[in-house]
Amino acid sequence: MIDDLYSAKILRLAADMPRAGRLAAPDASAEKVSKLCGSRIVVDVTMDGDRVADFAQDVKACALGQAAAAVLGAHVVGASLAELEAARDALRAMLKAGGPPPQGRFADLAVLEAVRDYPARHASTMLAFEAAAEAARVAAPAPAS
Repeated sequence: MIDDLYSAKILRLAADMPRAGRLAAPDASAEKVSKLCGSRIVVDVTMDGDRVADFAQDVKACALGQAAAAVLGAHVVGASLAELEAARDALRAMLKAGGPPPQGRFADLAVLEAVRDYPARHASTMLAFEAAAEAARVAAPAPAS
């Protein structure tokens, strides 16, 4: 049911976007766009080693993309690159393969579980985490060999 998709909790998240805007001097930025709906998210990160030290996001997306970005913005500072990639992968598995919701600092993404029944909404829901993981991967120091 479409009412499950746009629950009051999702709409509240979408209305309160943490870390909105852009950083003046990011270590890296990434932009992701959903070809289906035109949702667009640009993220900026600064890193301290492999952990996010500062973060900002410019979000032009549907309520689902905004809700995912709100969860990201609320919990991203201090997250490691590995945590961002794990959250991105768990969110994708939850939506596309019926996996469990992400755990840890991004467990609030469970509110988006109903999106799995709407494949056309998967791409916009994934944008923020895909962009954040990409930017953090670019900005993080290369592993020692």
